[in-house]
This record gives sequence, C-alpha cells and structure tokens, in this order.
Amino acid sequence: MLTVIITLLIISTLLFISSFFASDRFKSIETQLEQLSLNQMQEAYQLKKKIKILEEELMPEELDFNFTSQPKSPLQSRVEALYENGKSISQISQITQLSAYDVEILINQLIKTR
Repeated sequence: MLTVIITLLIISTLLFISSFFASDRFKSIETQLEQLSLNQMQEAYQLKKKIKILEEELMPEELDFNFTSQPKSPLQSRVEALYENGKSISQISQITQLSAYDVEILINQLIKTR
C-alpha cells in the first residue's frame, strides 16, 4: 500500500512539473484572438480613413457663382446702350437686325449682371 501511495505521489509530481513545460492551449488561442481583433481594428480604421478621403474627393467643392464678367461683344454693348437710351425691344431688334427674342435674352442677361 505504501508503494502505491509513493508511486502515485511521484506520478503526480511528474505531471505537475510537466504541466509547466507544456504549452497552454488557451494561452495560444487567446493570443491569436487578440492578434485577430487588433488586425480587424486596424483594417476598419484604414477603411474609414479611405472612405473619408473618397468622400472629400467626391463632394462637390463650393461652387463660385460669382462669375467674372467676360468682355462684352460690340453687339451686346450696342444693345445695352440702346436699352439704356430707352429704346423698346422691337426698336432694338430693328436697329441691330436681331430677333426680338435674342434682344430680350441679351437685356435679361444685362439686368441679371447688375
């Protein structure tokens, strides 16, 4: 009976000592899980960063509606002068040989730019 107890004691100490040298399965799984979650967080951050850059590129920039006035053609200047002198659209169209519609468009553009 004594030999059985001594044998069991020796076996238990050997198993106890060998447990320190054996790799811990849970430790390796935990390390792999941590590494995986870190990689996932890095990828999510990079994707968010890329999406932000793409959104900035695709968003229309503030449009400048204050267009610089282009130099007027002699015809536009003539229509403007006649309009300011009090001529009617039909009179301006006869003088410039433009249609009344074209004269009206030129006058509307003149009014909008003021």
